[in-house]
Amino acid sequence: MNKLEEFPYQRILVLGLAKSGKAAAKLLHRSDKKVRVNDYKATPADPDVRELEQLGIEVVTGGHPLEVLDDIDLIVKNPGIPYHNPIVQEAESRSIPIITEIELASRLVKHDVIGITGSNGKTTTTTLIFQMLEESHCPAQIAGNIGNVATEVAQSMTPNETMVLELSSFQLLGIETFQPKVAVLLNIFEAHLDYHKTMDHYMGAKANIFKNQNEADYLVYNLEDPHVCRMVENAASTKVPFSTKQKVTHGAWCDESYVYFKKERIIAKQDIVLVGQHNLENILAAISAAKLGGATTEGIHQVLTTFSGVKHRLQFVKNIKDRSFYNDSKATNILATSKALSAFDKPTILLAGGLDRGNDFDDLAPYLTNVKAVVLFGETAPKLEKIAQSVGIETIEFVDNVKHATQKAYQLSEPNDVILLSPACASWDQYKTFEERGDMFVEAVHTLE
Repeated sequence: MNKLEEFPYQRILVLGLAKSGKAAAKLLHRSDKKVRVNDYKATPADPDVRELEQLGIEVVTGGHPLEVLDDIDLIVKNPGIPYHNPIVQEAESRSIPIITEIELASRLVKHDVIGITGSNGKTTTTTLIFQMLEESHCPAQIAGNIGNVATEVAQSMTPNETMVLELSSFQLLGIETFQPKVAVLLNIFEAHLDYHKTMDHYMGAKANIFKNQNEADYLVYNLEDPHVCRMVENAASTKVPFSTKQKVTHGAWCDESYVYFKKERIIAKQDIVLVGQHNLENILAAISAAKLGGATTEGIHQVLTTFSGVKHRLQFVKNIKDRSFYNDSKATNILATSKALSAFDKPTILLAGGLDRGNDFDDLAPYLTNVKAVVLFGETAPKLEKIAQSVGIETIEFVDNVKHATQKAYQLSEPNDVILLSPACASWDQYKTFEERGDMFVEAVHTLE
């Protein structure tokens, strides 16, 4: 297994356990570093804690005592821990560098990294790129925010494998030398402001994906997103735009009938299985990155004629008595739900709600044209009710959870309806993850008759 080489830090605090923290701690230990782990919620009896301690790693649980920073050269921080956390602020006051495990993983990879970020579409685009490389017989591994811990994947990679890496803004805040061969910037929309506080800070985090690139590297970016275009103006990398609205001979684009990369016709639009205008943007980004990573047109074509979506992202679940059920639980913000709604021209029953991050939902209103009813749950239900009323939706129901929302939506539905879980909110008011929320929906659909 690969180990860290020429890594200048010796005494390292892993802040936050979870999957990425555990993997980082084990990697650092194997790389002969002195490792300490600190997790607020963990207890000494937790299996992960006991496993690390059996390896000889010090683990401090139940709080964040400032003493854990003593004699520390570097912190590997769990991405979910905010920078206003007192222990993080104390570390910054002591000028201790803070990274995420993405930085560690990048130092293990011997071949190219393709990094993907944006407010929406990351998982779909990452999966498309990976499958396009696989179908083209280009060795690759997929990791990052998609669910596979990057340091775990990187330890077992061979020197000729490309890492396809989904990256959140939280992860990108903690990099030093990370330099993907191909960086993909899909879009920017107001998101995670409870963490970042300002749009400028959020955009700055996303821009880290290309900050270490040079002209030998590639930056695939959305030509139709004004935020993105402003962000990439001074990038040192070779820019490769994609556009659904105009011809770009040095990137990916489409006309009414076909999709192209530069001057090459890739596929007829009618042959693409994945639905939705927003997914066309993801497809153009994926084609660009895959081509730059060595994928063949044949491999790309094969993927686009068979790939119908990733789990929890406009995932078709089932058709029951001519009602189509779609799981879009990964839609944790307004833009994602807007794009999901735009994918359908049939009467739609929308299941929405979740964690209240303080934003309103006015931007959702123009996309509710085909919505005949809404079923609401979670903290934001009253705000969503207000928007639904403002556009004239008469059928508005409140329920306790996603299971009950699914049952209620089915009761309200008629043949030819779409029943869409697309919450427009994070899940944490009721569920540990959006996956848990989506799984409840899928399970509830399969109990219907």
